[in-house]
Amino acid sequence: MRIATFNVQNLRLSGSPAGARLSGAQDRDDSGASMADDRALDPIDRLLTAAVLKRADADVVALQEVFDQETLDHFHDRYLVKEGAAPYPHRICIPGNDGRGYDVALMSRIEPEDVTSHASLTPADLGLECLPGRDPAEPVFRRDCLSARFRDLAIFATHFKAPYPDPESAWSARRLEALAVRRLIERRFEGKEDAFWLVLGDLNEPMEEPRGERAIAPLLGDFSNDLVQRIPAERRWSYHFEDSGIYSRPDAMLASPALAQAWPDARPDYLREGLGRDAGRYSGKRLPGVGFHRPHASDHAALVIEFKGL
Repeated sequence: MRIATFNVQNLRLSGSPAGARLSGAQDRDDSGASMADDRALDPIDRLLTAAVLKRADADVVALQEVFDQETLDHFHDRYLVKEGAAPYPHRICIPGNDGRGYDVALMSRIEPEDVTSHASLTPADLGLECLPGRDPAEPVFRRDCLSARFRDLAIFATHFKAPYPDPESAWSARRLEALAVRRLIERRFEGKEDAFWLVLGDLNEPMEEPRGERAIAPLLGDFSNDLVQRIPAERRWSYHFEDSGIYSRPDAMLASPALAQAWPDARPDYLREGLGRDAGRYSGKRLPGVGFHRPHASDHAALVIEFKGL
């Protein structure tokens, strides 16, 4: 089974007098003199997004920053399949807590079971103490933790709080999200040390944490195996922030000890060919049409792994 995770950077379907269109891979809707030029790049961005996913050729894909189900279906039918990718008959995008509407989504060629959104959960629902500075009535997850089972593998797809504008507050939010994901897994697999599960998604982890300790530490150590650690240290980056030139490692694959032990040689691979050429740390081949910054598939690389025989 091949598994992938990909933050597709603000994939949103909107209407216009000319018909429905997808937004490009950018963090905000620009206005002013460059707006027409930017919009001309939007469909090229999304063809590149589709090209990365076609190359990933995963059986199950976790996506971040998808606006809604209609957006997911439109992208799948009008871009991904038309680019020659094998279709994904099972597509899930459940509304989460992001005020802009960007949600966690799953696409699969394997029929999912036990699909569950956890967007409404509070710390009390999970038996967690609310951290200082957090509202105990506020949902734990900034977006969602979307779980589903595919054969013998349970997937927990999520997208944690970004490390800005207040790094300290963001650290606290991510720590609570990490505790919540751990509690969900512990409740579901209590006493089942042979369970296969995988935490996937954009955990928004910067290269340097404001408190020195990783906010996602509750998900690490003996609890899981960080599969990205199987990649040489100098290659562990999947995100480039063009405004500052920062490279970081937000995209994660955390495996249950049983899953990691059963596939000791399975190693994730970054698909960086859709990144803009301004991400100069990557010197490999780009997809045709990639520009200096745009067009590009996303400001994230996709991350893919294969568990043969699963």
